[in-house]
Amino acid sequence: MTQQIAFLRAINVGGHNVSMEALRAHFEALGLANVETFIAGGNVIFTAPAKKLPTLATAIEKHLHTALGYEVRTFIRSMPEVAAIARYQPFPASQLEAAGTLNVAFLAEPLSAEAQKTLMSLKTDIDDFHVQGREVYWLCRKKQSESKFSNALLERALKLQATFRGINTLKRLAAKYAV
Repeated sequence: MTQQIAFLRAINVGGHNVSMEALRAHFEALGLANVETFIAGGNVIFTAPAKKLPTLATAIEKHLHTALGYEVRTFIRSMPEVAAIARYQPFPASQLEAAGTLNVAFLAEPLSAEAQKTLMSLKTDIDDFHVQGREVYWLCRKKQSESKFSNALLERALKLQATFRGINTLKRLAAKYAV
């Protein structure tokens, strides 16, 4: 059994409200163990047999679609992966200290070279991006409300789905579930 975290897209945003108790029950119905939620933003921690991992995201997505009536894209990372993402320094420390916000987008697959080029074309004086594996780091140098960048813009530009989490949430997850 390995500890994993599912980052869910479209949970408790846009009128799609799900109680954390119900969300835990949905994961337990799939035979997952030690299910916990972390803040009400669609972060579900659980343990699963390693043999289930390759098809688990799809199974979760199908189950949640049936149960909730809408698509819930699911991005699974192991706890060591989450810790590495939280520790990673995508930008120089001086930029991070002066920045407004650092967010991380979770993707199903690494971006192609063409998709990375498209992403970098979205850079502005406010927004900068860095790609590492299946994650996109978004540095917003001002308040996010001052930026024209959004998850919807990322998805439209790259023709894929993603979900964002703030770096502080990821650091708290890594600290709480350190391996």
